[in-house]
Order: sequence, then structure tokens, then C-alpha cells
Amino acid sequence: MGGIMVSGAPVWAAEAGGGTSNFLIPNGTFFFILAIFLVVFGVIAKFVVQPIQKVFDEREAMIAKTAQDNRQAAEQDAAAETEYRHELATARTKAGAIRDQARTEGRQVIDELRVEANDEVAEELRQAGDELKVEGDALAPTLNASVETLSVDLANRILGVDASTSSTTARGQ
Repeated sequence: MGGIMVSGAPVWAAEAGGGTSNFLIPNGTFFFILAIFLVVFGVIAKFVVQPIQKVFDEREAMIAKTAQDNRQAAEQDAAAETEYRHELATARTKAGAIRDQARTEGRQVIDELRVEANDEVAEELRQAGDELKVEGDALAPTLNASVETLSVDLANRILGVDASTSSTTARGQ
């Protein structure tokens, strides 16, 4: 068979084309495979990587826009919260002022009504006192006249004797 056996594998030098080839010097196959690799690389770069890169860029832009929108929303929320707290404090202050004013007006009304009631009571007491004085002055002569009769009658009842003759005789003497 004309072959040489090297480490168990037959090498057919004569059948390979009759000459020896140097593996350090590239032959046509290498350039053909290199050309196919570059074509496949170009196709992948053109039709696969560019659309994927475009999607990644769009997604990154969308994420950046969302982050910016979130920052703006947070700023607006903080501004609205500050305005809300300011308005709430203003409303509480106004409500407190209105409440204090209502209390003051209520106290004034109560004081005025109390003064009026005290004046009315004082006037009624004065009128009642005047009426009682007039009635007392009118009844005084009558009562003074009847005191003597009543005292004699009372003495008669208590002592059981006729005191009218004794008192008239005692006065007459």
C-alpha cells in the first residue's frame, strides 16, 4: 500500500497530490472561508445587530423619559403638597379667627343681655318697692287704728278677761 504509519494513523503522502504543503502558508481554502465569515459577519451586523441595537436605544430613551417624567411628577407632587399645607394652615388660621370673633361677639351679646336683664330686674324691684311703700303708707292708718282693737281682742283671748274696759279706764285716768 505504500503508506507510512505514524502513531497508528497511516499517512498517504503520495496520494495527497504528490507534493508537500506547508501549513504556515495559507492556501485558497483559508481565503474562501475568511470571505464567507466576513459576509456572514456583515449580514449579522446589518440585519440582526442594528435592529436589536435600535430596540435597545429606543428602550433606553423610553426609560430616560420615564425617569424624567417621574422626577417632574415628584416635583409637582412636592409643590402641590407644599401648597396644600400652606392653604390648610391659612384656612385653619382663618377658621380660628372666625371662631374667636364669634366667641367675642357671643360674649358681647351675653353681656348685653345680662345687663338688660339686670336693669329690668332692678327696675321691677324698684317698682315693686315703690308699690309696696305706697300700699304700706295707705294701709298704715288703717292698721294703726285696728292695732288697738286687735291687741285688746288678743289680750281677751289670752287672759280670758275683758280687757277693753280696763284699757279704756287706764287710758282715761
